Amino acid sequence: MKVALVGSSGGHLTHLYLLKKFWEKEERFWVTFDKEDAQSLLKEEKRYNAHFPTNRNLKNLFLNTILAFKVLRREHPDIIISSGAAVAVPFFYLGKLFGAKTVYIEVFDRVDKPTLTGKLVYPVTDRFIVQWEEMKKVYPKAEYLGGIF
Repeated sequence: MKVALVGSSGGHLTHLYLLKKFWEKEERFWVTFDKEDAQSLLKEEKRYNAHFPTNRNLKNLFLNTILAFKVLRREHPDIIISSGAAVAVPFFYLGKLFGAKTVYIEVFDRVDKPTLTGKLVYPVTDRFIVQWEEMKKVYPKAEYLGGIF
């Protein structure tokens, strides 16, 4: 199985890295920002650099959509996993066109309100995971699995 791990640097990258028991024996690649934490944490990993900032930045949304198309066409992942943020959106929508399954993990610090990215990817996500039981009210089809930490 080939896994794409897509997320912003910082806390989102940390969330994905904490899933190491799942992805460490799989063929994988990462899509994140070219920042110090990603450079350090993923120095031995295959990584594609996404454009940032992404928050409400239409230019970088466009550039990341082009990046998603190129990367997905080249890599053909079986599954795309993300915990956000906005860089996940083009990868999830285009990933569905390429036949990938998608898993989104809503961030731990959201207890009763959705993130913008969560709202945008919810309609196309195969498995939507929340870390608080209360979030099932926000995302009725979500799976509550508890905290990653």
